[in-house]
Amino acid sequence: MEKIEEQFANLNIVKRSSETKEPTYLLGIDTSKTVQTEKGSLVAVLCSNGSIRIYDKERLNVIREFRGYPGLNGVKFANSHDSVYSSCTDGTVKCWDARLASGKPVQLFKGYPSNIFISFDISSNDHVICAGTEKVDDDALLVFWDARINSQDLSTTKEPLGAYSETHSDDITQVCFHPSNPNMVVSGSTDGLVNVFDISADTEDDALVTTCNSVSSVSFIGWSGKDYKQIYCMTHDEGFCWWDLNHLDTDEPITCLNIPDVREVINVKEGILDYLIGGLYHEKTDKLFVVGGTNTGIIHIMSCMTSGLVHVTSLQGGHAATVRSFCWNMQDDSLLTGGEDAQLLLWKPGAVEKTFTKKDSMKIASSVYQRVRVHSNDSYKRRKNQ
Repeated sequence: MEKIEEQFANLNIVKRSSETKEPTYLLGIDTSKTVQTEKGSLVAVLCSNGSIRIYDKERLNVIREFRGYPGLNGVKFANSHDSVYSSCTDGTVKCWDARLASGKPVQLFKGYPSNIFISFDISSNDHVICAGTEKVDDDALLVFWDARINSQDLSTTKEPLGAYSETHSDDITQVCFHPSNPNMVVSGSTDGLVNVFDISADTEDDALVTTCNSVSSVSFIGWSGKDYKQIYCMTHDEGFCWWDLNHLDTDEPITCLNIPDVREVINVKEGILDYLIGGLYHEKTDKLFVVGGTNTGIIHIMSCMTSGLVHVTSLQGGHAATVRSFCWNMQDDSLLTGGEDAQLLLWKPGAVEKTFTKKDSMKIASSVYQRVRVHSNDSYKRRKNQ
């Protein structure tokens, strides 16, 4: 197999999304997991104007749009069907059917009174949804629902199964289920803690497997390593932490890597690193990569080792402003990226780039901008880049 680093270096743009009437920041991207040979894959994109757009992946044209939902955070397809989920500051997690033109959610997962959801995920078997709340009255909750569709109960609104309330002391900014074990979930918070839970346990106390401390506000978390026994996180001040859960029962340290500010230590060939976007674990090669970028739209891909982060390649000529989201597809080695220039780009290794004119950077005023702008939000203890 071609070295994954070479594949990244050979990524070229094959398609840019068509312009939409209302330019917005593209804050989150996910692709459908179901196989649709005749129709191709679907892409769901969270936009800063309170909408979710469904795209055809190969053509990158908008098939439909679910509009009018300010306060959405995150976007995620189910693993076994084409339902699209997003958590909302109105105290619900909403579910749409990506195949239906109707813009109304087909299901609402209601939280407890005063819940403001800012993060969520769905388990690998699509049975459980977990959402994290902002801190309200000293409480920051992880709320759980049964996401299974019950033919006996066709009501569109679901009440919670329960909640964890003792393990975080501030806004829960990230929730991420294990890729293959539906009982394992990790959460991250502005309190700096990254908590690993086994939700098959009877109580929150018993469910807490371990607590890791990033010592900063958590902006991104993920699973990595063989059998996904490692976790990693990024922080709002561009730090990176990586832990190995295999070492929980040994004398070896659990911390593989801890970099308080990646910008200060990384040597990128194309100039500077302004921010981190997220991580991707390449299962076939058992390698973890960190994705970051510049305010002018350059994307940096870095390889993660216990000795530190090493710059692999930079993707240029695509975006004209800060890149906010990406989604890597292991099946066809393609990369989708979305930015503050309102563009959705599809990259593939070795593809022939068509001639495009690079769009001017569009700085768009948005009512949800302050809430979701994780790279420069004072409430998240961000150290501003001078």
